[in-house]
Amino acid sequence: MSDVARMAGGASKEQFAFTLRHKGDGVGERLVLRMDPLEAISQTCRGREAQVHVAFAGILPVASVRSVDADGEIMGQPAIILGFVNGVTEPSEGTGHGVSGIGTRYDDWAAKLAPQFIDALAQVHRFDWRSADLSYYAAPEAGTRQAAIWQVNWWSQVWWDGVVQPVAMVTYAERWLREHAPICDAPVMCHSDLRLGNFMFEEPSGKFTAVLDWELAHIGDFHEDIAWAIQRLFGTWTDDGTFLVCGLIARDEFLRAYEAASGNRIDPVKLRYYEVLNAYKCAVIDLGQAMRAATQSNNHQDIILTWLGSAGAVFLEQLVMLIREA
Repeated sequence: MSDVARMAGGASKEQFAFTLRHKGDGVGERLVLRMDPLEAISQTCRGREAQVHVAFAGILPVASVRSVDADGEIMGQPAIILGFVNGVTEPSEGTGHGVSGIGTRYDDWAAKLAPQFIDALAQVHRFDWRSADLSYYAAPEAGTRQAAIWQVNWWSQVWWDGVVQPVAMVTYAERWLREHAPICDAPVMCHSDLRLGNFMFEEPSGKFTAVLDWELAHIGDFHEDIAWAIQRLFGTWTDDGTFLVCGLIARDEFLRAYEAASGNRIDPVKLRYYEVLNAYKCAVIDLGQAMRAATQSNNHQDIILTWLGSAGAVFLEQLVMLIREA
């Protein structure tokens, strides 16, 4: 093993690139180790991450899975080793570089990237999860509110496990989400973090080389993924004030293109509910897990996590606005 280097970014996982050479192999293989820090902005399962990578191989561009240590028996912390994928997450000569891709401007690249981004979302939601080996996953029942309630339960537990200081708006948002949980007619696979910064493409073709960060994937309501992508935090504005979803495409155009690509009909009421849920999740991450990990010095990115904590107020404001308009 040689050429070990810590990879930039990653507020939720420690990531290292390295080259593995077997006896008689003069070239070797470039790989990536993703390993849990002591504490992160989200606590997820490497076994789930491995299964969803394998499930989507050949459907979407994803890194190959080479090894999984789901319980940390070998590495000391849960870990997964993936094949190294070439590409960039933002134009190398672009402007607006930010943490986790936030603020990225794709400009002329958007025409090439937007259709692939929409197709990736549609492919995730059309995936036949019942025929795949997803033993780490549980599926909510169709025609019930389980898809929404399970997510509220999970993120509520994350909040109370990691809270540094109680926040009244977070508590109120949880109550609102429980009272207004919608029925999910047909649960689908959700990526849960498909946005700018979480796909790679090659230059100069613009072709997607990988869809990244599947660790939050679960079976749920497709509106959750759509609401995540259209968050203001992940978008940019043109010079004339038009909001671009993930810096790629105007919101209304994005929603129409997604419906055409997926065959799913977007319900405005459900979409607004999941906008509230996603703002709640971000508040939990920023004001709960991020601050706890930073104050306890349990993460290699404590400076970024402290910055995320300061961003929590943005999502509290979003919660107030979204709930008032719901």
